[in-house]
This record gives sequence, structure tokens and C-alpha cells, in this order.
Amino acid sequence: YKFRSMKLNCGTGRHETYLRHLVKSDSPMIKLDLLSDERLIPGGCFLRAAGLDELPQLLNVLMGEMSLVGPRPCLPQEFAFFSATQRERFRSLPGLTGNWQVNGKNQTTFSEMNAMDIDYVRNASPLLDLRIMLHTPSALVLQMSQAFQQKLASRRSAVLNESGLASQVLNSLFKSSAR
Repeated sequence: YKFRSMKLNCGTGRHETYLRHLVKSDSPMIKLDLLSDERLIPGGCFLRAAGLDELPQLLNVLMGEMSLVGPRPCLPQEFAFFSATQRERFRSLPGLTGNWQVNGKNQTTFSEMNAMDIDYVRNASPLLDLRIMLHTPSALVLQMSQAFQQKLASRRSAVLNESGLASQVLNSLFKSSAR
């Protein structure tokens, strides 16, 4: 379960293309919704950045479908993109939080995320779960801060580009440095 943060019937093509790129190129993972994603509903960016859209997953935990700690769940259509080795991460129940979420999340590559999840599956213990749960609040605050800083930066950039100020500022910088 999740709170809705995206519009209905907006398609999965953009997400699938991005996931295919991540798997093949192993580039750093950037949340699509930070890139002014038109699929988001009003307030959806905040829900996602704060992790509030995933609070209903507590019901999944109570029903035994998820764990508090474990690898990040994937969408059914994402499963096809994973190799046999990468699918080892699914030998454990998915979790609300996990090794990847507290160790860099959106600053890691796809293979780094998989390695962290597989490491968790192979070494899961109550002590490791406790460590991850204790690190989750600070990781969430850091991720929210980074998300809002990126959002502000992209809005500033959009305003500058729309108004033509960006080229004026760059031109004045180049002129003053040439002197």
C-alpha cells in the first residue's frame, strides 16, 4: 500500500526507460520526480521526499507481506529487468527501510543498491535490523534536505532560463573575467 503521489493512468514508459538505463549503464540513481516529473500530483513531491507516501506499508508489515527492514520492494514490471544474480535480493521480504536506504540511497548506482540489498539478505540479523532502524530517521532527514535543495535549484534554474537571466549572468561573468 502507498499514498497516491502520482496521477492515475500516466503510464510507466518513462520509468521503464529510466530503469533500463540504470541497469545497463550503472549510473548514479536520481529520482525521476526530482526532475520536474509531470506525473506527480500537487504535494506529491513532498510526500515522496518525506517518505510519507510509504507509511501505509505498515499495513503490509502487519499482514506479513513486508518486514520493517529488508530490500526495497520493486514493482512487478521492474522484476524483468533484474538478472538472476540481482534477483537474490528478493529472497527476503521487502522492507520499509533497509541497508540501501540508510547508506546513500539516491547517491548510489543500481549495482551498489543491489549489492547492499544482497549483503543484507545474506547477513540479516536482529542486530543489523536494529542498526538500520536506528539510522533510518537521520537518513530520512538528510534525504528530505537533499530533495528540497535539488528542487529549489531546479526551480531557480528554470526561472533563470525562462527569463533569459541565465545567459545575461553568464555573459557578464565572461566579460568581467576577460578584463
